[in-house]
Formats: sequence, C-alpha cells, structure tokens
Amino acid sequence: MKQQILIIGAGFAGVWSALSAARLLDQHDRNDVQITVLAPQAELRIRPRFYEPDVHTMKAPLGDLFAAVGVKFVQGVAESIESGNKQVVYRDLSGTQGTLNYDRLVLAAGSRLMRPDLAGFAEHTFDVDEIESATRLEAHIRALKDLPDSPARNTVVVAGGGFTGIETATEMPARLRAVLGDDADIRVIVVDRSKDIAATMGDGIRPSIIEASEHLGIEWVVGASVASVDAGGVTLAGGQRIESSTVIWTVGFKASPLTEQINGSRDRQGRLSVDGHLKVLGSSGIYATGDVAYAATDDLGNFAAMSCQHAIALGRYAGNNVAADLIGVEPMTYSQPKYVTCLDLGAWGAVYTEGWDRQLKLVGQEAKELKQQINSVWIYPPAADRATALAAADPLIPVA
Repeated sequence: MKQQILIIGAGFAGVWSALSAARLLDQHDRNDVQITVLAPQAELRIRPRFYEPDVHTMKAPLGDLFAAVGVKFVQGVAESIESGNKQVVYRDLSGTQGTLNYDRLVLAAGSRLMRPDLAGFAEHTFDVDEIESATRLEAHIRALKDLPDSPARNTVVVAGGGFTGIETATEMPARLRAVLGDDADIRVIVVDRSKDIAATMGDGIRPSIIEASEHLGIEWVVGASVASVDAGGVTLAGGQRIESSTVIWTVGFKASPLTEQINGSRDRQGRLSVDGHLKVLGSSGIYATGDVAYAATDDLGNFAAMSCQHAIALGRYAGNNVAADLIGVEPMTYSQPKYVTCLDLGAWGAVYTEGWDRQLKLVGQEAKELKQQINSVWIYPPAADRATALAAADPLIPVA
C-alpha cells in the first residue's frame, strides 16, 4: 500500500507543495507515495487580483497539471483533522462526509478576511476576499447605473488602508467611471484607523500613495473606524456619517480555523509556529505552509507575510520537506531573505520597493508594467507538462 501525503488547500502554497513533493519523489524514483490535494475546486484562484474587474476570469485550472505530475485531487472541504488517527474528515459538494488517511499532512488552507460583529456588516458590506464575494461586488458596481443619481450611489467607502485597501481604492475611480460615465461626481473614501495615510506601508512608499490618491481624487479619513453600516452608508465611531451604497471591507486577515485543530502555538493571526523545515512545532507529521504558517524568512527576525510572494516559496519548501521526511532524505531549511513590495495604484501607476524597509526602486508606469507582469504571468501555475512543472517546483528558485 502506498504511503500518503495529504495537502489541504489548492491555493498558492497548496499547489506548489504538491508540485515540489512530486519533484522530490521523481528525483528519487519513488512510486510508492501518493500525493493527494483536498480542496473545494481544482483551480488556483488568483486572489491578489480580486480587486480588479472581470474577477470571474482570475483562476487557473489544475486538473491537467495535477494529472501530469501524478497528483490526485479530491474535491471537498476539510472539516476536521484527527491527528491521533492521521485522518482528515471532509465533506464533498453533495454534502456527503468522507475521510482521507495520511502519513504526512501539509496544511495549506490559507487565510480569511476578519468579519467583525458590527451592526449591518453582514447585510451591507462587500469584500474582495473570495472570488464569489468579489464577483458579487462587481455585479453591484455594474448595477449602480440603474440607481438614481445621488451621493450614496456615486460614493465608495473602503474600510482599511492597508495593502488590499489601497489597491482596491485606487482601482475604484476607473471602475466607477466605466459604469457611471466620465461626468459622474464620484467619490472614493478610505477609512483607516491609523493617524497617517498608509501608515503601515512605511515612509519610503507613502509619498507615492499620497500622490496617487491626490491624482485619482481619493479621500482619506484617518484616525477613524467604522461603527455601523446600513443600506445608505457608514457611521464612524466618532459620529461622522458617510453616505454610500458601496462599502468594501478590507480590514484584517486570519489563518484558516483548521489551525485551531492542530496542537501547537500560534501568532495573533492564528498562524502555526513552524521550525525551519516548516514542520508544526508540537505536532507529529504535520507541516504548515502559506498563510497558516508563522515562518521565519531569515535570521534577522523577519517572518513571512500573508502574500503569494511568500506562499509560493513556502509551498515549494513544505512539499519538498514533507516528501523528504517520508522517504528519509535530508530536508531543506526554508530561507527567503529577499522581500519586495509591488503595490498597484490604479491609473496613476504602481510602486515597487525592495527590502523589509521598503526601499523605493520603481515608481509610476515602470512599476505598473512590472505589477502587470507579476499579476498576469509570474504568479500563475506552470503548464501541464511534467518536466516543466517539476522543474518549476525547485525550492531554490527565487520568487522575488
């Protein structure tokens, strides 16, 4: 009977874990190990692009790719991890419950947008966290033209001035004008708790964000938070009222709740602490990768962010190491010392920085061309060719 590597999740970390495990097994001519990926869909959803229009196209099929490298796909949603029995209980699309056994487990279940207990939140906010919710937002924006002209119709409020909030907000003027026309009196307002515009992005990148905001007409309300949402807009904690038919929430992300079923310590975002090989500290035979892993990228105190930049590399190392563990070969220590930021700023352009201190390297159109290359080519999975796919899964290939 074949030994089993089970990977939960088919996001960036899950896909690259599967390919990297297959690569190592191929290098050692091992046919006695089965790699299985459990996920709701056999597709890689390109989450970093969900702030853009035409979001329904932002996915890449995985069936042929997995078949080319000998990875089995099981469609379903993991419900519980029974580490004592080395089993995962899942439910398929019909609602039928099933179990999958494993000898080694890779948790690559990703992260979720944090949804606060605010009055009106569930009924009246939109987000770009999942392809379904981003598609709902897109349908809503397209339908705005059917509403009477009003300040609420013409105003988008983006709650949160972090990476996702900035990219979403700076894309909104073009998306609104495409629907409402060039003469519409549109407003895009970012509400953020920080006392300064884009405070979390660092001083090197902030001037570009401020310039882009001014160029695009984006307003910032800083030092503020949303207290409640209703059909007509938002009320801030200080009592200020903003009329808006479109409130987009981008505040905070948390690791998959499946992490709570695994013995181990977690950071404040729920990510599992892992060793240098990405094995969960305190658990046997379980690896964590991508957005569920609290992993050191270097020896300087930096840890992986919840980003595809880190998820791809983490996946390559996790897949390699889980296979190495199973067949008894030397694992590789995860290392990703180079960190870059490429932030889309809508029609103004983009900004590209290097290092954790975000040293400015490219601004405007030059950075925009790089961002488009990243979004449309670099983060997509390889072609469904065995040799090509396995070669692309080498952990030593730099991601950034």
